[in-house]
Amino acid sequence: MDIHDILKKLPHRYPILLVDRVLEVEKGQRIRALKNVSINEPHFNGHFPHRPVMPGVLILEALAQAATLLALYSTDDLVLDESTVVYFAGIDNARFKRPVEPGDALFLDVTLDRAKAGIYKFGARALVGEQLAAEAELMCTMRRLKP
Repeated sequence: MDIHDILKKLPHRYPILLVDRVLEVEKGQRIRALKNVSINEPHFNGHFPHRPVMPGVLILEALAQAATLLALYSTDDLVLDESTVVYFAGIDNARFKRPVEPGDALFLDVTLDRAKAGIYKFGARALVGEQLAAEAELMCTMRRLKP
């Protein structure tokens, strides 16, 4: 799935779209996506000017976007459009293991642990090469708004 496909699935746009490519996806199982970290991203102006580091909250957001793509890919009867909203419902056990810096390729590995009644629970890991940068348990819900 390239950036054009991602733009069709996710409502996010620059500067908050944080998934550049989907490398692998198994319906109902897992996804591996890529975020190329660039010095040109606006948050690096202030976080931190002397040693730029990607904010942890944005790493978690990138994982949540990859999780959303997996949920959408895994759900036959739900299409993300103007009448559908995705809510980030929870995050547990978030841990940060190494800084993510400009020039890094951030691999987003997400597994679908449970999907029931429109609630999705995921295990998520962000890696730079083989090094774990962050991990967390994520939850989201998708709902179709009534007209």
